[in-house]
Amino acid sequence: MINKINLTEKFSRFDDQWNPKIVADLNDSQVKLAKVQGEFVWHQHENEDELFIVVQGHLTIELRDGQVTLGPGELVVIPKGVEHRPVARDEVHLMLIEPQGIRHTGDIVTERTVHEYARI
Repeated sequence: MINKINLTEKFSRFDDQWNPKIVADLNDSQVKLAKVQGEFVWHQHENEDELFIVVQGHLTIELRDGQVTLGPGELVVIPKGVEHRPVARDEVHLMLIEPQGIRHTGDIVTERTVHEYARI
């Protein structure tokens, strides 16, 4: 059965930040939603690219040699091996498309590391 996904409805189901939720599977990847605010941790993904799509708000992704700022409807791919840190002054609603099994804190483990993603 094919079901559409309403992003507004899915975002209304949670308030916690920096804790991505799975909303769909796509081949060997997962589509995740997250709410974020403040600074995340510097990290990289050694073997995976990471796709950020801003649904609401403004997100800056700091890089060691610059930064990328995204607004609603904009996306960026962070290539594998590139160290980065997402930063959101105000709350941002994000969609992420990532390979299954990826750890959102990449090569490090912190108190923010999610070990098992919830499905909503």
